[in-house]
Amino acid sequence: MSTQTMLRILWLTIMMLGPLNTARADVITLYAAGSLKTALSEILNDYRHLHDIQINSQFGPSGLLREAIETGETVDIFVSANMAHPQTLATQGGWGETVTLLTRNQLCALAQPDIKLTNNNFLETLLDKNIRLGTSTPKYDPSGDYAWEMFNKAEQIYPGSFKILSKKARQLTGGPDSPKAPETRNQYAWVMQQYQVDVFLTYCTNAVLAKQELPELQIIQLPDNLAVGAEYGLIIRQGAPDATKKLAMYMLSPEAQSTLHRHGFTAD
Repeated sequence: MSTQTMLRILWLTIMMLGPLNTARADVITLYAAGSLKTALSEILNDYRHLHDIQINSQFGPSGLLREAIETGETVDIFVSANMAHPQTLATQGGWGETVTLLTRNQLCALAQPDIKLTNNNFLETLLDKNIRLGTSTPKYDPSGDYAWEMFNKAEQIYPGSFKILSKKARQLTGGPDSPKAPETRNQYAWVMQQYQVDVFLTYCTNAVLAKQELPELQIIQLPDNLAVGAEYGLIIRQGAPDATKKLAMYMLSPEAQSTLHRHGFTAD
């Protein structure tokens, strides 16, 4: 879907939410997927420089953020690493009825430097009983759900793969009780540096940030028959300040999309 198409969809959403004016909001609260933190923080800073507005942002596993919203936290914009969590909010009421696609990502593998993992031997290596596999936590973090989607694809190629992979996968990040990396550390570089696993499945953008911190790590693209893409959905709360809608439009603008693209996200 092109940026222009996404802008049209968001505009329709805005029309359903109410008229747009230039009234200044005291605070906009945005919750977004943790994988967006680096890129979206840059976009929000750019927007703050353009407009006299306060934006409070919180990043984390999308499922946990959705649960926080459902238990009463007031949020104006929610950006999830999948379309399902914002769609759930939409069906519960109090949010726009349309979830807008903000950007896309891909699942990649981070591997320790001594692991001979390639695009060609990918599934064979992951099925090796000696290879320790890590993922994020399904249901709480879409990255984990996307890993399980890959396991399902593997099952179609080699029957029995799903059972092997889902049983061996260590859910090390994204859950309510997952250990958090120190404030200054990348979560995935931190996990890999502790050598808890040999291979970790995460978003390609996360993998790039981890490798920047630990250059010895390998990043392996999934083969085409196992490739899994991620779609990031944006939704606006009904009754949110009008300035919230302007911020959402900016996030879909060519300038913001260029920033996302520079950080490894894709629009189509």
